[in-house]
Amino acid sequence: MLPRLITFLLTLVTLPLSFLEAKPPQLTSRDTKIKIEEILQAHVSHQKLTEEIASRAIQNYIDELDPGKTYFIESDIAEFLTPSHVLLEEALIGYKSEDFSVFERIHEAMLIAIDRRNKLEKDVQDAPLMKNAQASEFKDIKWATSREELLERLIKIKSLQLQTAEKISAETRDQFSQRIAKRRLNRENELMGANLAERKQIVLSHVLKSTSSALDSQTIYFTPSEASQFMIQVQQRLFGIGAQLRDDLIGFTVVRIVEGSPASQSNKLKVGDKIVAVDEEPVVGMDIVEAVELIRGPQGSHVNLTILRESKEGEVSKEDKLVVELIRGEIVLQESRLETTYEPYGNGIIAILHLYSFYQDSNSSSASDLSAAIEDLKKKHNVKGIILDLRNNSGGLLPQAVAVTGLFISKGIVVSVKDNTGQVQHLRNIENRKVWDGPLIVLTANTSASAAEIVAQTLQDYGRAIVIGDPQTFGKGTFQTFTLESANFDKVNPKGEYKVTRGRYYTVSGKSPQLVGVKAQIVVPGIFSGMEIGEKYSKFPVDTDQIPSNFIDDFSDVPPIHRSQLNKIYKADFQTVQTTYQPYIDSLKKNSEERIAQNKNYQNLLKEIDKKDDFADPANFFGQNDLQLIETSNIMKDLLYFMEKNAA
Repeated sequence: MLPRLITFLLTLVTLPLSFLEAKPPQLTSRDTKIKIEEILQAHVSHQKLTEEIASRAIQNYIDELDPGKTYFIESDIAEFLTPSHVLLEEALIGYKSEDFSVFERIHEAMLIAIDRRNKLEKDVQDAPLMKNAQASEFKDIKWATSREELLERLIKIKSLQLQTAEKISAETRDQFSQRIAKRRLNRENELMGANLAERKQIVLSHVLKSTSSALDSQTIYFTPSEASQFMIQVQQRLFGIGAQLRDDLIGFTVVRIVEGSPASQSNKLKVGDKIVAVDEEPVVGMDIVEAVELIRGPQGSHVNLTILRESKEGEVSKEDKLVVELIRGEIVLQESRLETTYEPYGNGIIAILHLYSFYQDSNSSSASDLSAAIEDLKKKHNVKGIILDLRNNSGGLLPQAVAVTGLFISKGIVVSVKDNTGQVQHLRNIENRKVWDGPLIVLTANTSASAAEIVAQTLQDYGRAIVIGDPQTFGKGTFQTFTLESANFDKVNPKGEYKVTRGRYYTVSGKSPQLVGVKAQIVVPGIFSGMEIGEKYSKFPVDTDQIPSNFIDDFSDVPPIHRSQLNKIYKADFQTVQTTYQPYIDSLKKNSEERIAQNKNYQNLLKEIDKKDDFADPANFFGQNDLQLIETSNIMKDLLYFMEKNAA
């Protein structure tokens, strides 16, 4: 899909120049075979190569070379698009014998396609621009079937990009065209390599990438520079402006601004702004990673962003061009980890706690911060109910998911993990640190993933919370291990590193959120609910499964010598399944549906959602009002009313 929807948090630290060199990893065919065998040995589902995996790897290799479908014509790669049994057997034998000639042939086809593309570019330069081209045309685009169709595609892309470039300034057009051409030629040179030996290393690195990602969507091979960037993100050693962007082909739209970041403190940048140049250098048509390289930089340095901002004069919409100056700084992610608000209800309040991730460092953790926030609210107010908002929470540390769940339950199993050997281990809440045992709603979206899904599902399993939001969450129920230790992230293997899916996790009911997500008991659609977001939409996701429930803990995973000791400290105050909310679910659902049906703003939101337009700006769906949260608050008010009425 071109352009695919990509978001990138602009908070990456500036890398040493050695990491940014576009040199291939120091791989041999032997190295490649060994790494593939290591990944297979560790993987949860695929311990050996099959024709299916080989077919996936070939497909991935093609997509790695030409993700935008702007080089290959279908006939160039026809035998690889639907590989025969003979071709797949050749590939499998090649894996065993360290012969990757199948992939080398695809690469050779790419080099021929590059030569054709360079000739086509001359025709593109002379062709008139198309005025009616739309970015949405490039969603789920097919391979071009002829040279003429490919030429038309390239003209459309250029037309879209230059239309945006001209909005910056007339004199920018030539500079922009030069930038696009330079970027294209640089990538082509990287694929060709400086010599035959380097080209072979390039092929081998792509073989590792395509084969690892053929096992599942979360298993990834990293080149040395990619491994370094991955660890920087994990460690949160971050400098930049603190904005999350989406690549829209004709610019980078701001979809989120991190609280406490330079972007938020200046109040100059707004959600919905489209960044089209950085320090007067156009970024339209640039890869999002390249754009990030321009935007990030040393702490305290200045960066000028040229943006296009939509505005209205009466009924007429227009785009204003603005230049925004920001001072780069360290992104204090702690301030965006947890957001605490509340609203009045009767003689008390409804607390709203938005947890963005599951984190832990030397100073704080998601569980300790959440506990402190609840205790502070309880001291200052009469807390009637709590909404735990886990939307846009993509997960984090597994032990923190256990600790956060433990704030709302007594002792008991929270999550179980089963690795590639089939061994099951239970993670328990063994200390009663419960800070809230009253009415609890967990608000989720299809962007809630991994650790967020553990918390939501476990609280639902025990009957401690009602899950409200999008029909289901993201659906990531697998865990991965990474070959590079965080303590030695600067010692990257020159042959590359990898992340591999080792197993699945399950909540106390035995359910895994893998693919299916956590189901909302009351559906309240949010701005992304109509979009194809989730693990099930990834290329080759791991299947879901289920294990027996563990509401009664038999300590089967604990060595016998430790069972009696654990039983003494653990069995008292054991969490049981509650049915507190069951009598009210149907009434809560009915009331919510009626409110949504009568809310004109919500109906407008639902119409936008139904369009399923991945290129639409979600910030425009509902203005400044979070309709999903407002309705969740209304449901909490209904719940409190029903419970108080029943108690009376």
